[in-house]
Amino acid sequence: MLKLAYDKMAAPSVNVCVESVIEHQIQEVNYDGQEIYVAPLSMSENLSKLAYKIDFFKDESEEKGKPTSEGEKETDEDKVLAPFQPSLWPWDSVRNKLKGALTEMSVLYDVLNIAKEKHYMVTDPVSQEAPELKASLQMLAKKKSLVAASQILSAGAERLKRVQAEMASNTQENFLMELLKLRKLWRLKKVHNTILGELSYKSAGSRFWQGGTFEVLKTSDLVAEGEVNTRSSSLDVSIPSELEGVAYIQVEVNDVPNLMDITSATLKMPAGLGTMPPDAYWQQRLEVAQNVLFCKELFAQLAREAVQIKGSTPHMVIGNQILTNVFPGVQLSIILCHYTGKEKKVALSSHKLEHNHVLEHSLHQLLRRVHDRNLNYSPPHPVNAMLGMTKRRRLAGPVATSRQELMEMSHSESLLEQILKQTKHSVLRLRTMRVIDQLAVTIQDPQICAHWSCLNNSLESSVRISFTCYGYEIIRNSLVLLIGTDSIRVVMKDGRVCSLSFEVTELRDLIQWQICQHQTMCVLHLAKVQGWTVLSMINNSGHADMEAYGTSSTVMLASPRGNVTMAFHSNPVSGQRLAVKKAELGGEVHGSPAVTAAKWAGLSGDYEEVNLQQLEGRNLVGKIDMLMARLNTS
Repeated sequence: MLKLAYDKMAAPSVNVCVESVIEHQIQEVNYDGQEIYVAPLSMSENLSKLAYKIDFFKDESEEKGKPTSEGEKETDEDKVLAPFQPSLWPWDSVRNKLKGALTEMSVLYDVLNIAKEKHYMVTDPVSQEAPELKASLQMLAKKKSLVAASQILSAGAERLKRVQAEMASNTQENFLMELLKLRKLWRLKKVHNTILGELSYKSAGSRFWQGGTFEVLKTSDLVAEGEVNTRSSSLDVSIPSELEGVAYIQVEVNDVPNLMDITSATLKMPAGLGTMPPDAYWQQRLEVAQNVLFCKELFAQLAREAVQIKGSTPHMVIGNQILTNVFPGVQLSIILCHYTGKEKKVALSSHKLEHNHVLEHSLHQLLRRVHDRNLNYSPPHPVNAMLGMTKRRRLAGPVATSRQELMEMSHSESLLEQILKQTKHSVLRLRTMRVIDQLAVTIQDPQICAHWSCLNNSLESSVRISFTCYGYEIIRNSLVLLIGTDSIRVVMKDGRVCSLSFEVTELRDLIQWQICQHQTMCVLHLAKVQGWTVLSMINNSGHADMEAYGTSSTVMLASPRGNVTMAFHSNPVSGQRLAVKKAELGGEVHGSPAVTAAKWAGLSGDYEEVNLQQLEGRNLVGKIDMLMARLNTS
């Protein structure tokens, strides 16, 4: 419906309704004269068609202020010429703004309802024909894209090359960065135009006389003109000649003949330690040089103590080697091995070097403990007390300590004495292991099992030895060995304690004697189970012939019926013997009043020895068990 506006001078405006003719467009006319009409558009299709005709890209802001007809021009002139009329009441402008806001909100609400509810209007997309794409245009667009990408990559590569060239040419900046890293790891100081560093452990408590000063240099100053600098680092260090090369402390524990003099040992210099390459990194060179200085300090301390200490065994210092006797026939060698690469190559001897890494590590720990004790004193430390004095010495006056106790306080073990004690314990522990393993292999009955404790220290360790028989594991006997520096303490199952020396023969004899005790205890257990009576039992019997070592254990049993008497004899040298005697119960009873039962009347008489090798059974306890069971039924 359209509203027509007439001229202002004409009659009043009248609303005229203009409608389209209700006719459909003819799509096709058949040969018989029938007309086929086009289906009328729906309201949504008609709206979509009209919306498609609108050009939304056209700017109509300039046309909004222009009049479209003569009537509009006149009304605009009237509006301009009309004088300003004030509002009738003061809230007129507020009412107009609120009314305009209400109108806009109403319109927005209607639009949202139309778009959300879908009851009033449906928006369908307008189909457009796809434009034709030409292959030449696509190829041109791809070429342009590739050219742009290649330009970006080329620019980045050139930038990286330029940065690398700047870093390679700027050696001064690299030198300063490495110097900063060196300063974080080592002590440096500047003397005039020279930068010096320190390798010694004086800041950690060392009192060694030899210093370890090195000089910091720039690699560009070391390269001659015309030569190419092939070193990866722009910083180099100059190490003193006495600290060059590779060094370590070699500790050997060797068995020597008893008649051999300690001074007859030959000096050994192991070859093939390896050299430090000249182009090595400065950090690696400094660490190796500091290790050389540490090894020299350690060897100098041990050599000084070997000369000063007066002990029962002499200590010899020959060149770069310290020799001392640990046990008779056992020698300890401490060698300072320093290889600079300038020595003459010596053919390797057939003697295999048995380097003890554990003792070497212990030497390093002992020296570092000395450094720590020199630097750190025992707290708390009074202000008026002498530096380095322990708490016990500070309290010696108030508690009236005697002279003997003061002498004991002042005495402290040297590094050589401590390493000798550790070496003795190590040798004694290895000997004990060897003896137990040999007995466990040679003696099959009973079974020997050793349980070594993991909670040990460098001067004491313990092992529990258990004896069991196959099939009779419930019968168990055990003993504990406490291995010290030069003696072994043995704790029996019943709580008895005995001390052994460092001789392995004593330990072997003790274990074999304990095996005899275990077999006797097994026989007693079998007698208890089968109802036999124990007539006598002696752990350490003095009867029979004297053996080379050990004592015999004897036990005498009587059967439940009293007609059989069995005697068992066990010795670590002669072995085990079993004798049986049978008595007739129907005989005359002895007239003595001391004999109260018939079973006691058969104690006298001759015993018949049993050949244990011919009895059936897997082990000795099994054979005796079968024999006792058979004698019960006889």
